[in-house]
Amino acid sequence: MKIIVLIARILMGAVFLVFGLNGFFHFMPAPPLPGLAGEFTHSLIASGYVYLVSGVQVIGGFLLLTNQFVPLALVLLGPVIVNIIVFHLSMQPSGIAPGLVMLVLWLVLAYRCRTLFLPFLRNQRAE
Repeated sequence: MKIIVLIARILMGAVFLVFGLNGFFHFMPAPPLPGLAGEFTHSLIASGYVYLVSGVQVIGGFLLLTNQFVPLALVLLGPVIVNIIVFHLSMQPSGIAPGLVMLVLWLVLAYRCRTLFLPFLRNQRAE
């Protein structure tokens, strides 16, 4: 299990670091997306929102690659993965495979850190 977790952490960290940096430096050209997917992507770029998402990806990927604050990295990258999945389910189903791979890797790492996430599932009221 340790080898699987190590591979998952390094692979997921590398993917998010590289694609997060690409959001800033554009070293991998993105093909034009047709229809609603293209409009959505254009909106993210035109508004500058893509820089926030890319920054979260860079931070999360870096934390995973350095094996520091892994639960924090998972908390940061979880919403990004959900948005990747929802984007592909609703606008571009043909490209969902990489998002599903990231989801599986996230689940492997989250399972490894499950005891740290259990307090979030307790019903406690803040007073």
